[in-house]
Amino acid sequence: MFRALFDRDTWQEIFGSIQKNKLRTLITVIGVLWGIFIYITLSGASKGLDNGFERQFEEVAINSLFVWAQNTSIPYDGFRTGRNMQLKLDDQSYLMQRVPQLQYVAPRIARGVFGGDGASVKRGGKSGAYAVYGDFPILVKIASKDIFDGGRFLNQADMDNQRKVCVIGERTQTELFEKDEDPIGNYIQIDEMYFQVVGIHKFSGGGGFENDSDIFIPFTTYKKVYNTGDNVDWFAMAAYDNADVVAVEKDIKAALKVKHRVHPDDEFAFGSFNLGEVFNRVKGFSSGMYFLSLIVGIATILAGVIGIGNILLISVQERTKELGIRRALGATPREVRMQIIIESVFLTLIAGIIGIILGSFVLAIINAMTADNSGFPYANPTVPIKFILIALGLMVGLGTLIGLIPAQRAVSIKPIDALREE
Repeated sequence: MFRALFDRDTWQEIFGSIQKNKLRTLITVIGVLWGIFIYITLSGASKGLDNGFERQFEEVAINSLFVWAQNTSIPYDGFRTGRNMQLKLDDQSYLMQRVPQLQYVAPRIARGVFGGDGASVKRGGKSGAYAVYGDFPILVKIASKDIFDGGRFLNQADMDNQRKVCVIGERTQTELFEKDEDPIGNYIQIDEMYFQVVGIHKFSGGGGFENDSDIFIPFTTYKKVYNTGDNVDWFAMAAYDNADVVAVEKDIKAALKVKHRVHPDDEFAFGSFNLGEVFNRVKGFSSGMYFLSLIVGIATILAGVIGIGNILLISVQERTKELGIRRALGATPREVRMQIIIESVFLTLIAGIIGIILGSFVLAIINAMTADNSGFPYANPTVPIKFILIALGLMVGLGTLIGLIPAQRAVSIKPIDALREE
């Protein structure tokens, strides 16, 4: 076969056959080309969706969820309907004991979110209203905070000593400090109390409602300053990677209902948002898109390759006399067979390469259109090289197999019968 590949006569025969049937060959090649094009574009698009969602939530644990208290809807254990529930600090240890699939639980409390009035923050002659969060250092295990160089997030010493320290947002820095001034180590006033700035965080949607002006202080300091006792506004949690986040969410609510004496069937006493479930749904959707692209692409490629086989069968029939003369002049059945198979593989491979180029071009356009849109969950639509090589290998294999049919038909032609044919 390798000798046939480099035989000039072989390629002259192949190109001569293609020139005789230009339109028919072009239409059939487009079928194969379209199959690999669909595979590249759809699988690349699904990967772009996958990448975009991961980028959108790269600062948050994949199996994370958030739980808060609401009002009861069913009377229970002597309590009437509409009881206003309140999460407590000791719910943290209770949940860790009752729900072993939980890896981290971070109590959170805040003012200036969910429509509430923000804290009055001042520095020098500048002031504004900002959201202030009381947090535990463990929060960064669930929703990491990107801190600028030279600063840090809250630590356990801040909690233990109820330090008046804070981590401000990059917009807060711009609004309260001069352009060339380093906020680290300086003080700001939060509701008339001085807090030392220990870090500046870049914006990341860690809790789903945060922004680039938020201020974080230790939870223990927050409850002392605002006299909130052991009240908690909501819990940010993360389950282990192999945990079923939907089941974990149910277990959390069931445990809280027991502790706070809520009817087991009351679905309104505690609200939740399961980011892990959303993430798994999107991952499932992108996987489904990839599987669909694989099925549609392979089916279209197969249809196109079969079309190439049909063209070669017709070509063999039209070249019956020519093949008979070649056989009479000494061409072996193997040489005739190799010529037909090489022609089949050549057409399939050319169609595949063009399809890959066109698909890559479309993905490049999509990437250019979505590259600067950080708010849209879509990024870098690509197809791994190994998948492209596998697709090409599959096409070559199919081209070889389908080429065997017209090749065997050509070999079966007897020289004497071919020479008699007019």
